[in-house]
Amino acid sequence: MKALLTIIISVQLLLATSWALAHIPDTQHSKGVSYITGGVGEGESTAILAEAKQWPLLLELSQIQNGRCVWIFGASIKIMGSTKQVIFDAQAERPYMLVNLVPGDYTLEASYESVVQKRSISIKSDSSQTLSVFWK
Repeated sequence: MKALLTIIISVQLLLATSWALAHIPDTQHSKGVSYITGGVGEGESTAILAEAKQWPLLLELSQIQNGRCVWIFGASIKIMGSTKQVIFDAQAERPYMLVNLVPGDYTLEASYESVVQKRSISIKSDSSQTLSVFWK
């Protein structure tokens, strides 16, 4: 009986630890657009990537450093609508950013260490896309 109780407690601790590792950061908002920025540690990265299937846009932010690709923190992300008006403006505190955009065409402006990159984005209904942005 004592062995069974030990197994049950061990399984509960393992499940609690797995849940804690798979925690997704809180949803935030910029100009009415919801987003999540995350990806620190293997558990959070795994959780973000699993969650990405439910979001229209996943941004992956990295930099080439000494010939290797490394994740970056602190990129400034702006998204403009078709009228060139900024509809989203937030800091990517971590290397992944999920952005909940409605279907349409947008321009992404990503800035990191004073280097700005622009990309066109076309969000379709009922699909998600990943956009990798990296700096050299």
